[in-house]
Amino acid sequence: MTTRKRSQELVAQPRSPLLPTVSYAFVEDWLVALQAHCTPEQLRRFLSEIDLQLDSPALARVTHDQIVRLYQLVALETGDEMMGLWSRPIRSGALKHICESVRAASSLSAAMYRFVTFWNLLLDDHQLSLEESDGMIRVVLTPRPGVTAHRFGHMLMLKLAHGIASWLIGEEIALAETAFVFERPEFAEDYSVLFPSSVRFGEPHSFVGFHQALGRRPITRTSMEMYEFLVRAPRDWIFTSLREHTLSLRVRETFLDPHGHGRLHDTARRLNISPRTLIRRLAADGTSFQRIHDGVRRDLAIRELAHTDRSIESIAHHVGFTSASNFHRAFKRWTGSTPGSYRSL
Repeated sequence: MTTRKRSQELVAQPRSPLLPTVSYAFVEDWLVALQAHCTPEQLRRFLSEIDLQLDSPALARVTHDQIVRLYQLVALETGDEMMGLWSRPIRSGALKHICESVRAASSLSAAMYRFVTFWNLLLDDHQLSLEESDGMIRVVLTPRPGVTAHRFGHMLMLKLAHGIASWLIGEEIALAETAFVFERPEFAEDYSVLFPSSVRFGEPHSFVGFHQALGRRPITRTSMEMYEFLVRAPRDWIFTSLREHTLSLRVRETFLDPHGHGRLHDTARRLNISPRTLIRRLAADGTSFQRIHDGVRRDLAIRELAHTDRSIESIAHHVGFTSASNFHRAFKRWTGSTPGSYRSL
């Protein structure tokens, strides 16, 4: 089968949005925090509900739906909307009050000032601030002296800032920069799934930044729109819609385009850069053309195994493998599990 035909088959018969998965290591910090926040029986029940295990293989993948569902289960039952990630509980209703406050602001810049001010009334272990300089607006999260930054907690707070800001103006905000105070983890490429910008690590503060001109945008959200946003939480703000995104996600989308060819030279031409530049820039982001291609096939296979009753041989063919045995080997390499074992979870 030709590469072009395989690329076309990757998007045939769509069943649900194909969102990038993240590694188990990415959410492991969260699961460790939940062990201290929930009773053992609660945690077992929550994880059983989403088909996730505390002892999952390091290579296992976690889907968007699993993250959203776990957040909803834990936040509802424990009454902490930040699930034990901060030094004090964030009581139920806090997110609603934040949305009410920012929705009443006259502009996005004023809304984000209200956002950081609200959080500083709730947090003891971190300080939020809004910086406007060098043509940028930055929402900055700084641990207080002696506090160790929680990787998942910092990710969640900055995604909330980005998600609420995007919701307020009715479009995904293209981030110009994202940084974290902790050192670069082995699963650093997962952050590009969540933050549509280049991501730096080991910085003095964690922050997201966008162009200052966006700060003048007016706020027009209604009460009903706020209600819908809260009901779906955190679906609308943990994962972006990817309309604006990093180079690696733009490459990913070329594999999902039925008119694409899936070849390096064709992809580089569509992105208006040379193949050598594409390779170099992907390497700088900690990934490669082949890794992105494999990631698309992995996520397609995970979706098919989780949401359809298609045979494993049919799925193998659908994602571009010439034999089920080759698919088995690749899937085990990607996730640490065989396709059959993954489906039975």
